[in-house]
This record gives sequence, structure tokens and C-alpha cells, in this order.
Amino acid sequence: MEISLLTDVGQKRTNNQDYVNLFVNRAGCTMILLADGMGGHRAGNIASEMAVTDLGVSWVDTQIDTVNEVREWFAHHLEVENQKIYQLGRDEAYKGMGTTLEALAVIGNQAIYAHIGDSRIGLIRGEEYRQLTSDHSLVNELLKAGQLTPEEAEAHPQKNIITQSIGQKDEIQPDLGIVSLEAGDYLLLNSDGLTNMISPSEICDIVTSDISLDDKAATLIRFANNAGGLDNITVALVSIEEEAAL
Repeated sequence: MEISLLTDVGQKRTNNQDYVNLFVNRAGCTMILLADGMGGHRAGNIASEMAVTDLGVSWVDTQIDTVNEVREWFAHHLEVENQKIYQLGRDEAYKGMGTTLEALAVIGNQAIYAHIGDSRIGLIRGEEYRQLTSDHSLVNELLKAGQLTPEEAEAHPQKNIITQSIGQKDEIQPDLGIVSLEAGDYLLLNSDGLTNMISPSEICDIVTSDISLDDKAATLIRFANNAGGLDNITVALVSIEEEAAL
């Protein structure tokens, strides 16, 4: 398994409120955490970095090596972090702070993930990009209810309103998922600054091209910037080089 992490401020923003990192626990299992912060110029930076770093520090200290243990870890630690960021966000200086969160652990030949907000996780297998997560957003709710067409959703003025975040008062309801991995697969975690700018077919073309993994991550960001770069752009690209032994 090979991993490339990259973040970019984009073309229109003055600061980067995205944050991404990877952490390896005592059992040698890797977790990738990606967050897109919100809530004022400074608070968004703090929320995203806090969520990734706090959860990462907790993960490093575990010996978890099964998907069931990861699921239990998500259930406890994501809500602890939610409440921690919510409490800090009650301070005037950090008012309204919050963050999306994508957390993904690779255990053997399976990836288990947790999703909050409108950042995304996708699987590239062969020539196909499959989105594994469903956005927690107002526009996606309207789309699922049949009140918007995909074309209307794409151009909706309230596209950035999310219905769940780390840092909310109410208990979070993360979406959890498991995917079996095959040799040659790629996993892509990204903030919406990527997928709002480039299409699934462009993602596939770049990820399956014959360049290094770091160059693929850089090319994804370059394409998003060339398309306008309206937001911060962050990617975590994972290459599954061979199937892990069970």
C-alpha cells in the first residue's frame, strides 16, 4: 500500500481550512483522516486540525487490528471529538466552528470508513470511480427527496450548507462503511474543493495514468485549480498494490 497526501489553498481563498494526515497504530494499521473546517477565518483551521490531530493521537495509542474494533473506536471517539469542538465553538472567538471528517482505516484487505459532512471517499477500480459516501448536505437531501434534479443540485446557491459536522450540539450520526480491496484499487479521500471542480471521469483518467502516486495527487489538484479552484483542495490517494493476506 502506498499513500500520497496533498493540500492546496486553491485560487480564491486566502487561507487553507482543510487538514489531512495519516497515523499508524501499534498494530501497524494505518488510518487516514481528512477534514474541511468551517466557521470564520481562524476557527475553521482550528476545527479541522484539532479533529485530525486529536483522533490521530488516539489511534496511534491503540492496538486495534479488526474492523469490529475500528467500528467501536469510531462510535466512541468521533462523538468525543464532536463535543470537544462544540464546547470550544461556544467561545466567541471560535463561534460556529466545525468540520467535515473522513476517517479511513485499512485492515488486511478491507477498508472501513466513517463519514461526516460533504467531503468524500471514492473507490477507483479499473476505469470506474465509485463514490462510497453520500454528502450530508441540504442539496443532497433535496436531491434524494426528488425536489431537485442533478443539474439543479450542481448549481444550487446553498450547495455548501451541510446537515452534519464535527462540532454540532446534537450527537453525530456518522455513516460507516466497509469495502473489500483488490490489487490495483485506489481509494481517494478528498474535500469538496476537488469534486466540485472536476468530474469522476477526469479523476479516473488521472488516477489510472502511468505516473507516480505523488504526481497523480498533484495532477488532481492542478486540474481543480485550472477549473477555477474556488475552494481549498485536499486529497489523500491510496494505492492498493497487492491484496493483503487475511
